[in-house]
Formats: sequence, C-alpha cells, structure tokens
Amino acid sequence: MFQQPAGLLTVLDWRRPARECEPPAGPDKERLRTLVHRTRVGRVAIPALIALFWISLAASDGAQELSLQFDLAHTTASFTLGDVLHTVRGSFKAKGGEFHFDPASNNISGQVVFDATSGNTGNSTRDRKMHKDVLQSERYPEISFRPNHAGGTIAVPGSSTMQVHGFIGMHGGDHEVTVPVTVNLAADHWNASAHFQVPYVQWGMKNPSVLLLRVGNTVEIDLHAEGRVVRAANQ
Repeated sequence: MFQQPAGLLTVLDWRRPARECEPPAGPDKERLRTLVHRTRVGRVAIPALIALFWISLAASDGAQELSLQFDLAHTTASFTLGDVLHTVRGSFKAKGGEFHFDPASNNISGQVVFDATSGNTGNSTRDRKMHKDVLQSERYPEISFRPNHAGGTIAVPGSSTMQVHGFIGMHGGDHEVTVPVTVNLAADHWNASAHFQVPYVQWGMKNPSVLLLRVGNTVEIDLHAEGRVVRAANQ
C-alpha cells in the first residue's frame, strides 16, 4: 500500500510559497508525481464518462419503438371525384388499426383498415351504383393501408413531413404507393394527414361514367388519423 511520504502535507499546502512546495527528492518524488497525474486524469475522465453515459441513455430513449394506436372516431378517409357538372365528395369509416414505428430505422409495421361498405356520398342512388359497380363492396368489404417504411426524419416530439411507402389493399389487390404524410407527435398523442391520388380504373375498378355524367379515372383521397402513443418497454 502506498505510504504518504514525509512532507506530503507540506508539498500540497497551496498557501506556502512555490519554492517551499518542491517534492522531496528520491522515490517519494516519483510516487507523488504519479498520484498528481492520476488525480488530474480522473478529474477529466470521470465527468466525461458520466456525460457519455447520459448521452447514450438519451439516444436509446429517442430510438424507442412507438406504437401508434388509432382513435377510430377521429380517423377518416375522404374522397373527391370530379365530373363535368359538379364534384362528388364522400368518405369511409375506419374499422381498426395500429402502427409500430421504429425511429432508429424508420421502419413501420401494422395497418389501418377502412370499411368499404361504409362509403357514403350523401346520394343513395349514386351510392348503390358505387358499391355495386365500382367498389363491389359486398365482395371486397375492406380497404387497408399497410406502410413499411418512412423516408425522412421524424421529430419525436414535433411535426414532420415524410414520404411513407407501403401498400393499399383494395378491390382484391395490393397496390404499391408512396404517400406524403404530415405527422404530429406528442408525448402521448399523435395525428397525421395525407393527400394522394388513387387510379381506381388502373387498379381494376369500373369508371361509373354514363352518357351525361363523365368522371375521371382517378380519385383524390384525404386521410386524417389520430390516436394514442404507447412506447415499447425498455428491453
């Protein structure tokens, strides 16, 4: 065990003149220099290690997987279809869904499902034709969106606009899409909105145009969703 050399108190006494604080000659002088060096290194290294610990802890928490649960009462898919005389507007109700988002990789899993049979434009005659001839909703009762990746950086918490890649399941087929989505994340709540086009005729559905009513081959979709944020338990 290191023995305190004679005169150590004298050497470390800062109140004495510098010339009186010279380390004693011999082995004790080298031991004292080693002690002072280790003390100086420790004063720098220990705070640095503590800082690195907290930085790594914060980074780990920021990369924590998020479960985005849907509030179905406030999740809707609205559509707009234009013709030469007027514009048709309608909406679909959400049936269920949940997304799992990994901020470290921007990967997403899960889905949101809409009830195709709930499509409503406010005109019963037009709606019957839409469900029977276009959507065939008795045969294909669900419309889903299954994202798998988000391009860009998401603010946790904060507002972000990302390019979300995934698949829309509709009319018996899966269709690859990339959708611009604006996401607002808070500690325990989230909401998102998106606007995009669906080329429904290209996806195998019938254009409902008749002699005096001509509509386009694409439909505009406005998606709004919100719900609760649940953070995955730390492993």
